Amino acid sequence: MGIHDLKVQKAVFLDRDGVLNRAIVRNGRPYPPKDVTELEILPGVETACHALRTAGYLLIVVTNQPDVTRGKTTRDVVAAMNKTLSDGLPVRDIRVCYHDDSDHCSCRKPKPGLLLDAAGQWHIDLSASFMVGDRWKDIEAGASAGCKTIFINNNYSERKPDRPDYCANSFAEAANWILQSRLQG
Repeated sequence: MGIHDLKVQKAVFLDRDGVLNRAIVRNGRPYPPKDVTELEILPGVETACHALRTAGYLLIVVTNQPDVTRGKTTRDVVAAMNKTLSDGLPVRDIRVCYHDDSDHCSCRKPKPGLLLDAAGQWHIDLSASFMVGDRWKDIEAGASAGCKTIFINNNYSERKPDRPDYCANSFAEAANWILQSRLQG
């Protein structure tokens, strides 16, 4: 089988906290849940994920988890939360950057490394794919990778993204826009 025989796929890349599960908001800033007991999948997420999967999209979570490097949590805690999400939702892959900004890695959003690595492994056409996030770093990573971007506005007290392709109030609304875009495109 040659490289031209590989089936090119489309994906929806998803940030984790604030998109799939409730972020813990303190002083207007989002934080991840401290452990599985605080992990709450947001309303409509399960249905939206199944609709996107049925429409042929790979669902790939791409998440920054710098609290591991900062010593505020462990990889095991992050892995347990990711397992809970993957057990309950039809996600194909979960990619995690554990680095902090000072590490200057290529995988920490706003850099597109997590998306590019997943695209290489799963043979994803990034121009036919979407990045859904609730922070400017998610949108910038998606745009840099060549994806269409959807910003979920959770009204955090922080910088907003420059020009997402669409703004939504929930992942369910974002998924509906993706499905409608597919029908129109």
